[in-house]
Amino acid sequence: MRDLSHPIADGMMVYPGDPGVHLAPALELERDGAAVTALELGSHTGTHVDAPSHTVAGGRTMAEVSLEELVGDALVLHLSGVGDGETYGLEALGELPDRVPAIVVVDTGWWRFFGTERALRHPSMAPDAAHELVARGMRVLAVDTLSPDPTDAAGTTSFPVHEVVLGGDGLIVENVAALEDVPSRVRIGFFPLRLGVDGAPVRAVAFD
Repeated sequence: MRDLSHPIADGMMVYPGDPGVHLAPALELERDGAAVTALELGSHTGTHVDAPSHTVAGGRTMAEVSLEELVGDALVLHLSGVGDGETYGLEALGELPDRVPAIVVVDTGWWRFFGTERALRHPSMAPDAAHELVARGMRVLAVDTLSPDPTDAAGTTSFPVHEVVLGGDGLIVENVAALEDVPSRVRIGFFPLRLGVDGAPVRAVAFD
């Protein structure tokens, strides 16, 4: 079993404009008899899942997303040679089967830069590639970057890949980590906090 999640830590990187992450003692063992930490974070912190309602008016919230949708056989696409800010299309994904599993994971290697300025200059997926994956059976797109769409440090309101996937009532998982040795066919689970909102942090796991 392999953990594919970034740890949640005080002051960690978040998507530009998202709430910051703050962890602080609320109760202390010596003083209060128990240790409790106060958490302040956004619903899209660290490795997390986007529900359709994240970008689609009237879309499903996490309250309507079942665990069965987030656990199953996955196709992991290991990309090579994608550079800062590049857009990768269908050709870069390699030879795809006619039908792909419901979960498709894209490894650009950019998870290594999470927490650095370079993470903001991650590669992004072309909308036509997302369309084709959906047409072949994908319901969950997981990426190792801040977003499958380009990330603008000043903020953006254009999310074409989100429109394709979430607009089709699918799900997106962002900031998946530690993908270098994960086989191309593997069973994966994304286990979200039980929050009935637009998204939730997940524990991402690849099963041997």
